[in-house]
Amino acid sequence: MPKIGIIGGSGLDNPNILENSQDLQIDTPYGEPSSPLKTGTIKGINIVLIARHGREHTIPPTQVNFRANLWALKEAGCTHIIATTAVGSLKLEIGRGDLVILDQFIDFTRHRDITFFEKFEPGIMKHTPMADPFDKTLRNLMIKGCEKLNIKHHQTGTIVTIEGPRFSTRAESRMFRAWGAEVINMTTGPEATLANELGIPYAAVAMSTDYDCWKEDEEPVTWEAVLEIFKNNVVKVTNLLTEIIPKI
Repeated sequence: MPKIGIIGGSGLDNPNILENSQDLQIDTPYGEPSSPLKTGTIKGINIVLIARHGREHTIPPTQVNFRANLWALKEAGCTHIIATTAVGSLKLEIGRGDLVILDQFIDFTRHRDITFFEKFEPGIMKHTPMADPFDKTLRNLMIKGCEKLNIKHHQTGTIVTIEGPRFSTRAESRMFRAWGAEVINMTTGPEATLANELGIPYAAVAMSTDYDCWKEDEEPVTWEAVLEIFKNNVVKVTNLLTEIIPKI
């Protein structure tokens, strides 16, 4: 029987989508997770939910204890992980409110703890393959779910993860576009890396909330605008999760 971990991102920090929910506190070798784990069910499937930035969204991206979060989900018995995240669009075709089923990332962070393998045992090397960092089966379920629910979505997407908490300069935004990145956020790269190191199938659904700052015919991104768009469209994400989780 699967147990699905859900990592709630900006705008989905404390959703009331679980039945029979209760809190679970797990200590890890890497310190405290961002929030207590919320356990419960969705359509009879066991779920473990964690708020990436804390339930009151008080933890900036660089200070998120990604290793503790992923380790806690592993200790709770999660067999799969689905992450949600708000992103800026680096392509005109990816509009506000669109969902993007990520398939690649570029990690442009500089100050994160992004591995569990800080020391190798003699004769044992730990280099995790990352050619395809997002689980294909989970991605396909998301795509089919979006199609069934008639949610505007993009079946692939390369995300660049920046350090934050500041947003990009226009020069950086143009550079990321030139690199082939299609959306941008501050969390996915390190999180996906750690999930892969633990061997847990991981996929992420991103919601586009803005156009970063490369698009000069409109106002640059603000945090208030990000939250407004996400809150107005969050039902798409919760409906998608409810649709696909029983099929995992």
